[in-house]
Amino acid sequence: MARTVYMKLQNHTGYFDILILLHVAVIAVGMGSVYYMEHFGHIVTGMSNQIVWGTPHVFAIFLIIAASGALNVASISSVFSKYGYKPYARLSGLLALSLLAGGLAVLVLDLGRPDRLMVAMTKYNFKSIFAWNIYLYSGFMVIVLAYLFTMMAKKMDKYTKIAGYAAFAWRLILTTGTGSIFGFLMAREAYDSALLAPLFIASSFVYGLAFTVLVLITVCHTSQRSMMNEDMVRNFRGLLIIFMAAVLYFTAIFHLTNMYSAEHAGVEWFILASGNVYSLIFWIGQILIGSVIPMAMLAWPKIGGKRQTLSIASVLMLIGGIAQVYVILIGGQAYPMVLFPGMEVTSSFQDGMVGTYTPSLPEIALGVSGISIAMLLSGFIMRVMPFLPRGDRMG
Repeated sequence: MARTVYMKLQNHTGYFDILILLHVAVIAVGMGSVYYMEHFGHIVTGMSNQIVWGTPHVFAIFLIIAASGALNVASISSVFSKYGYKPYARLSGLLALSLLAGGLAVLVLDLGRPDRLMVAMTKYNFKSIFAWNIYLYSGFMVIVLAYLFTMMAKKMDKYTKIAGYAAFAWRLILTTGTGSIFGFLMAREAYDSALLAPLFIASSFVYGLAFTVLVLITVCHTSQRSMMNEDMVRNFRGLLIIFMAAVLYFTAIFHLTNMYSAEHAGVEWFILASGNVYSLIFWIGQILIGSVIPMAMLAWPKIGGKRQTLSIASVLMLIGGIAQVYVILIGGQAYPMVLFPGMEVTSSFQDGMVGTYTPSLPEIALGVSGISIAMLLSGFIMRVMPFLPRGDRMG
């Protein structure tokens, strides 16, 4: 097997500079939004006492899940010995770290008191899944950094497979922990399910691979080098179809299981059939735009093998992913908690009422800035370190 030669991102077109400036602008707007929300308080957001996790949390969780899945390509190479994916393993690890950094940045900035992060890092309640996730996130960064070190240091190459197995196992544990944040919240009927962990794992495969594909295609365009041959385009196409089919399967099982239980019948009707905004986002955003259309595009023989189709399908899948997390997170909070089963509860604190939530512009700006943080970090590191396979010049 020929040894892969890696390079920095150099001799790029002006398109790369435009993307960098765009991401810098988005981050600047996001930081301005943080200042605005911290100065005036969260009253300027759409959040309330009932819906305390808003749009920034949607993007943060989405990016954290995607970070786990971004290791797909590296894991396929190291763990499953599919060496055709090896040239992209370094980029895979870089994206995993960058996406996690972007997600955690949004999460910290949306705390209301970012300075209290040190309390969360030094005071632990091990009965809380949130405390465990701090170890999962920091452990993921350490293991992936070690994994990248074994791939980039010549004398450490013999340890790459061991590091790959460790990273693969930890990413599954990390995504399980993220899904368990909701699965362990028994007070919320929309959560309270062990199926959320495998659903999040399957979703991570889609989000992470979609980000990897888009970054690879963008890098090919900006560097004028062909780093993906037709075989890899077909492989990525097939993986996206399989992973999205797995997400649809676990989504169906999750809702069918809840519908079978009388305890969850109300929330299932609320999410799936009530005609509210969450039903629309679920059926149109997640299922139609984020799943059915991109899968049909990729499966269509005439266009499925084209790079443009792969790019569009990846974008649609990421949009569907944001819709999925939005429905789970916001919709799950909007549905009123059942304080006394079998009884109707009303009070001045809006008990028993469906929560209302409209995302504010600062919330959206902060959430989107997390994606820009991840992409800017990846672009900067690719400019100074050899993470890209040296492809042939295009044209």
